[in-house]
Amino acid sequence: MLIQPKINEQTFYDNLYESLKKDGRLLYAGRLLERGAQKFGDLPFIIFNDQTFSYNDLYRRAAAFAKVLKEKGLKPRDRVLICFENAPEFYVAYYGVWQAGGVVAPVNTFLKERELAHIIEDAKPAFIITSSDRVELFQKADGEHLPPILTPEDMPEPGADFVPDEPIELGEDEMAALLYTSGTTGVPKGVMLSSKNIITNIAQGVSRIQIGFEERLFGVLPLFHVFAQNVCVWAAPFIGATVILVPKIDRRYILSALKHKPTGFFGVPALYGLLCLLKTAPLDTVRFFVSGGDALPDKIRAYFALLYRRKIANGYGLTETSPVLAFDWEDVAQPTGTLGKPVCNLAVEVRDEKGAALPQGAIGELWVKGDNIMLGYYNAPEETEKVLKDGWFNTGDMMYLSDDGKLVITGRTKDLIIHKGINIYPQEIENVIMTDPNVIRVGVIGKEDPSHGQVPIAYVQLREQKEGMEQILQELCKQQLAPYKIPRSFFCQVEDLPLTATNKVDKKQLRSK
Repeated sequence: MLIQPKINEQTFYDNLYESLKKDGRLLYAGRLLERGAQKFGDLPFIIFNDQTFSYNDLYRRAAAFAKVLKEKGLKPRDRVLICFENAPEFYVAYYGVWQAGGVVAPVNTFLKERELAHIIEDAKPAFIITSSDRVELFQKADGEHLPPILTPEDMPEPGADFVPDEPIELGEDEMAALLYTSGTTGVPKGVMLSSKNIITNIAQGVSRIQIGFEERLFGVLPLFHVFAQNVCVWAAPFIGATVILVPKIDRRYILSALKHKPTGFFGVPALYGLLCLLKTAPLDTVRFFVSGGDALPDKIRAYFALLYRRKIANGYGLTETSPVLAFDWEDVAQPTGTLGKPVCNLAVEVRDEKGAALPQGAIGELWVKGDNIMLGYYNAPEETEKVLKDGWFNTGDMMYLSDDGKLVITGRTKDLIIHKGINIYPQEIENVIMTDPNVIRVGVIGKEDPSHGQVPIAYVQLREQKEGMEQILQELCKQQLAPYKIPRSFFCQVEDLPLTATNKVDKKQLRSK
């Protein structure tokens, strides 16, 4: 049974949004934790490995770290890379940077040296904040041009007489967060989100779900992911919820953390697949389940309902949209592709390939417009122009609007592979495989996997047949790619791969195999 809103959603949103303004200025995202400490004080914010951290605890630690950053030379608008597995230190780093006027740039903890080197070159961060065991990884990535690296040892424990500095605010339309997502060009692109983007999307999500400080949210998704940031880093301190933070997606950690009795569970389909495998996970206290990051397969949804007698609410969004665009909060059965109604104050259009708006019920590309849409891609104006036109953002997903105004997804126009809610772009993998001198052509596609969503599969055309090529290419990918990007299978052949009229590998034919 899902929680039913008590107030009309649009009315709730309008009142909430107006309450977040002071002297005509919208609440600055960097003040979310400060606001949480003022409103919720000694209430628990984070539960991690059986330790509890109150709102005051985390705010004071972040404020103390902000002082350290400023003393070390951080200037307003400087970018700072943050790389941690789920831990309270992620919050200290994140809000410490924000309170010092910097731009947070969380990075995927699975990335390897080559991938990190690109992000360092692109973002040109003033600092890197990471766990002690990752310092060597960053040094290998870019030893010559590396900025100073800070670790939890640089995060002071504030004394009883500690007085926080006033947070340094950036403009509401300036970049506050730089979130790197894999790009269609084969390298990660930085999505620029403003304070207005973030605060707007919090208000949009809270207006639909209408929950408060009594909630205990299960934080098992990696905090570098925009879905987890929206729920556990931005919205949680806004509503005063407790986050039960799980170090990583591992059944041992999950079962241990469930004893803290969560009331809200946010996950990607693969995580719900894991709960189905567990069969008897103690989920009795959970009042609502939300799925995002990928399409929820019928098999997982039905099996979960059979095992746990609960509905999973289907959600939809992208990093570029902060991320929430829609989620289906009604407690009724819906087809798997139904994503729910768009959130408040979001304009949506379904358009044909020429950009003309289509009538309700017709299938086309979804375009959206609202204050939660990104500023653009960092250092990539041409890429930005491809998807942002007159304030409208092209999601690249094929949709139609149902008779009751809900978005229904029918497919993707991109070659995007989504694995456990994390985007994988085939060209990045193809670029690595093509570095082998025996490779002529390669096509990487996604294959549906009931447990993981999608996994990459590589079709490779060789110059000459060679023993052990599959193992050679797998090892090559291991050296340069995060584990989830490594193809699960390599189909190697000397015969020509199918080609399109423009001499590109015909992935449509590959998918039909």
